[in-house]
Parts: sequence; structure tokens; C-alpha cells
Amino acid sequence: MNFAVIGAGAWGTAFAIHLARAGQAVQLVPRRAEHAEQLQRCRENADYLPGIALPENVGVTAELAPAVAGAEVLLLACPSQALRETAQRVRAALARAQSGGEAGRSGGDAPLQAAPGVPPPRLVLSLAKGLEVGSHKRPCEVIAECLPDCTVGALTGPTNAAEVARGQPAAMLLACAPTRESLTPVQAALSSERLRVYTSADLVGAELGGCLKNIYAIAAGCCDGLRLGDNARAALLTRALAEMLRVGVALGAQAETFYGLSGFGDLVATCHGAWSRNRQFGEQLGAGARAADLLAGRRSVVEGYKTTQSFAGLCAARGIDAPILREMYAILFEGKAPAAALSALMTRELKQEGGDA
Repeated sequence: MNFAVIGAGAWGTAFAIHLARAGQAVQLVPRRAEHAEQLQRCRENADYLPGIALPENVGVTAELAPAVAGAEVLLLACPSQALRETAQRVRAALARAQSGGEAGRSGGDAPLQAAPGVPPPRLVLSLAKGLEVGSHKRPCEVIAECLPDCTVGALTGPTNAAEVARGQPAAMLLACAPTRESLTPVQAALSSERLRVYTSADLVGAELGGCLKNIYAIAAGCCDGLRLGDNARAALLTRALAEMLRVGVALGAQAETFYGLSGFGDLVATCHGAWSRNRQFGEQLGAGARAADLLAGRRSVVEGYKTTQSFAGLCAARGIDAPILREMYAILFEGKAPAAALSALMTRELKQEGGDA
């Protein structure tokens, strides 16, 4: 099966390596031409995934139109706040490819109708994990707005880019609403002896779990930075899962999804993994650093930062009670000390576990 991975950060590069190892045809499309040239020359993504060689059967190009023209499946591997602009570029590139080169250069507002020999992609998958600031939309909602004629889904779960690139065992969730029979060959193509892919029709739950866990990973990092111990972290993660489920169900997700790979699985991996940017960010906050200082000049994105802002606004608008999320917003955007946030959580009204507690 022919894949195009749009975005050559750590995760986009890792997944392109996985696909090539699984015997699929794959084009990796960096945003910058100079990055593409560096990858072609060195066969290593020194900026985002150093020390891991790019297989020779991974094609690299900065030319978006030819890459998407030959792809059956597109994977959008960019930060959530860049997703709309990326999807709009994909739309314009598809329009150019399907019209012979000129259509879509000013935005691609015409319907995406395939030209002879250039079929539209079978599926467009999001690898992003964050809500869009302002609109509060999930990644697949953003993509569907930009690519209304394409089937859209999400590929999510507890996966560290370097481990996937090295071929260490992992499992993921391929979510599309509703689940279609056409997902079966895509599921098979994405899977290998080292990466097992499950399918789900709960696209809302799959995406919300992937977004929310980044917020709670920052909170777990704060616990580590404050050196609160294993008891505190275990209590936090337990209550974070309950809050994740409550928020998700209120936003239209299925409860059981949060006990699976995109919920509990991703929460555990991101809150415990030494590699987790969100957990590391939280640990530095707990140790006394300021969020603005930590974010200044970063090359990699801390998805949980902006996602906290989006979810805080969404929960306030919908009247959803999310005390951990609310305290994380206060730490990140109102200057509240992590220790004071912990005190606020510990001195809340005592309740019975279960239900809406």
C-alpha cells in the first residue's frame, strides 16, 4: 500500500521507518526543502530522531503534490496547532495533482474530483494529539473541514517515536467513525510483528483520550518535580483517568474507550515515560521553572500546554467539572504554584469514589 507521511518530526519520521520496515511504499514529506535535502543526504533525522538510520526505501521529498498524488493513505504528522494549515496545503496539493498542476494554488476550494489515473486517497489519518485553540476542535474535525471529500481517521495510542523506529513492540488504535470494511486492508498494512493495530468506531473517544493524557502527563511531571513520591503519582493518575472518562463522555465519547489504548494505555505511557516531553515539562515546572521560560526557543512541541488552554475553555463552556485540568490551567496560564495547586486538590470536599466524584 502507498503511504505519504506529511511532517518529518520525530513521530512522522518514526512511522515512515516503521512502514518501510513493514514492506509498504512510503514517502516522507518534510515541511522545509532544506530539511528534505538533509534527510536525503544523511539518511538520519538528526534534529528530531538522532542516531536512527532512515531506510533506503523511505522516499523523501519536499514536493507535496506528487507525494499525495500517489498515496492511498495520508498520515498528517504535525503539531495540532499546525494541523489546519497543513490540511489546507494537502487540499491544494491534491487539487493540483488531480487537475494537472494549476488548480488549487490559491487555496483549493473546488471539490476534490479525481483526474484519470489519480485516485483520491483512501484515508487521511491524523497523528496529532491536541485540540485546536479557539475552535476547541479535535484533529479529525479540523481535517474534515479542510478535506470534506476524504474519509478521515486517527492513529493513536501509547507509542514513543524512538521505540517504534527501533522496532520495539507496541500497539495502537486506528479509529474511524463509523468503522468501515475498507479499514481492514489499511489495518493490515499498518500492522507488523512489532506493531499491532486495533480498530475502533469511537473516533471522538480515541482523539479525546490522546489529547487529555498530555495534560495529565504535565501534572504527573509536576508531582515528580515536587518529589511527592509514588503514592501521590498513583493517586493522581487514578483520579486523572476518572476525570478523563467524565470529560470524554460529556463530549460524546464512549466510556469503554478510555480503558483502552488511547485512554489508559496512552495515559500510563506518557505519565511514566522518561521520554515524554509533557512529563519532562511538568517536572521542570514542579522544580520551580516558569512555563514561558521553558517554552522559549523550543524546537519540539509540548502539546499539553495549548491543549490545557483549549480544554479549560471547552469545559467551562459546557459546564464540565474537571478539577485537575482546572488546576493545570491555573499553573500554566495564571502563574499558580504547583504546590498550591496540589493543596487545592487535596482540600476539596471529601467524596465517595465512583460516579461523578
